[in-house]
Amino acid sequence: MADSERFVIDHVGHHGDGVAIAGGGNIYVPYTLGGETIEAGAVPGHHPDRRRLLKVETASVERIAPFCPHFGVCGGCAIQHWDAGPYRAWKRELVVTALAQAGIDCDVAPLVDAHGAGRRRITLHARMGTHDVLKVGYAAAGSHDVIPIDRCPILDPQLNGAIEAAWAICEPLISMGKPLDIQITATSGGLDVDVRGSGPASSAMIARLSRIAEQHRLARLTRHGELVLKRTPPVISIGAAQVALPPGSFLQATVAGEETLAALVTEHCKRAKYIADLFCGVGPFALRLAAKSRIAAFDSDAGAVTALQKAATSTSGLKPVRAEPRDLFRRPLMPQELRDYDTVVFDPPRQGAQAQVTQLAASKVPTVVSVSCNVTTFARDAKILIDGGYKIDRVTPVDQFRHTPHVELVARFRR
Repeated sequence: MADSERFVIDHVGHHGDGVAIAGGGNIYVPYTLGGETIEAGAVPGHHPDRRRLLKVETASVERIAPFCPHFGVCGGCAIQHWDAGPYRAWKRELVVTALAQAGIDCDVAPLVDAHGAGRRRITLHARMGTHDVLKVGYAAAGSHDVIPIDRCPILDPQLNGAIEAAWAICEPLISMGKPLDIQITATSGGLDVDVRGSGPASSAMIARLSRIAEQHRLARLTRHGELVLKRTPPVISIGAAQVALPPGSFLQATVAGEETLAALVTEHCKRAKYIADLFCGVGPFALRLAAKSRIAAFDSDAGAVTALQKAATSTSGLKPVRAEPRDLFRRPLMPQELRDYDTVVFDPPRQGAQAQVTQLAASKVPTVVSVSCNVTTFARDAKILIDGGYKIDRVTPVDQFRHTPHVELVARFRR
């Protein structure tokens, strides 16, 4: 293979890479756009259909300048080089195409932008590089290398100081010789930080980490969920409730994303009297829906369920909320257990909810509201519901992961 080859990019694919049609197959070149003539080189150790961009010879009129100096090296953003209009059209079309391929005929609403103020939750990685130089940052595009960063322009201002705190925490811990992952969440009390990968630590190390947490005014610092120091409770607002987060909690990536998804779910549930909230997490839907409806909430994360129940119990004006730990992959709610609910909301991880959806399709629940972060597994699960007798309303795509190919979806199914 030549050191470099010239390609004409046909279109942008569903992973955000430019796609050239050559030699009877597709060639994928990140950071390129449809209609561009580019020069690209091989990527050692990768599939031969992958190339790296060397030069844009003829640029698309839709190309814009990226706003981050790390773009193209850091693996966090795939698309900062595309004008907003065609980018938004492409992202909505990802949903249209996936539904059509699954044989689902329904209206797809315009893409809703939900980036808001930016990401309120990030995971940074720390590794010791060559010459024993510490690297703290994001994973590189297409590899496990860590790209050191000192700033990230897509973060919510509430995460100010997060990167500096991560560097400070990792400096003593990296000497233990293990790769580290640092999850940082913005809360009303400050930054909530959970570090994983360091293994057992001495009392002297814990004392040093405590001093770092104080110096950076962290709300809380934990290691593998075990407390190092808590200065203030790491709390977030969900509707009228205040939720004290368990360490390492999953949250929607942006505040606007959570609020947008919750507003769509609430609209679909406005006539519901008794709702089952499946894969409920800490309650982004349950605690809002409880303003008007009784709620039974289920999730495999016992810490999240406990936080949800405590928040519901301590918030006045809510309808009854019952939260229960349950692995819905291994023990989905069966049709006889679903008899009392007039509405089911489910928001599973990326792998979808095939086991639970199969039982929903066999139930008589009048209304099912699906929230998804993966259009492929959403389409699979939606087809099961439709084949079980449900009719799908319009699907609303939500873009809280701007600059990436990831898209959220909300849809309602009714019998």
